[in-house]
Amino acid sequence: MISLRYIVWGQMIVEILIPILGILAGIIITLSVFIWLYHEEKDKRDAALQIAKHLDDPSKVEDLLSIFEERKKEPIDYRRGGVITSFVGIGLYLFGVVALGSVVEGAGLLVGAIGVGTMIAGYLYPNTSQELTNAVEEFEKK
Repeated sequence: MISLRYIVWGQMIVEILIPILGILAGIIITLSVFIWLYHEEKDKRDAALQIAKHLDDPSKVEDLLSIFEERKKEPIDYRRGGVITSFVGIGLYLFGVVALGSVVEGAGLLVGAIGVGTMIAGYLYPNTSQELTNAVEEFEKK
C-alpha cells in the first residue's frame, strides 16, 4: 500500500515542476529561434564573403549583397491584407456560431472590423507608384 505522505510529496513535486517546465519551455524556444536565425544568417554571410573574394569588380559585390537582402522594396498592400483579415474574422465568427459561443463570435467580429478598416485604408491611401502618380495628377487637375 502507498502511504498518504508519498502521494502528497508527489503532488508537491508536480505543483512545483509544472511552472518550472513552462518557464523553461519559453526560454528554450526563444533561445533556439535566435540560435537558428544566427546560423542561417552566418551561412549567408560566409557564402557572400567567399564569392566576394573571387570577384574583381566591386559593383558585382554590391549586386551580390543586394541579392541576399530579404527586405521587400514594395510598399504594403493594405487592400490585400484587409481582405485576408476580414475573411479570418468571418471564419472566427462562424466558428463561434457553430462551436464555441459568443466570445469567439465577438473576437471574429473584431477581427473582421479590423480587416474592413485596413481595406478602407488601402483604398484611401494609395501605395504603389502608379497609384501615387495618378492621385497627384488628379489633385493637380483640380
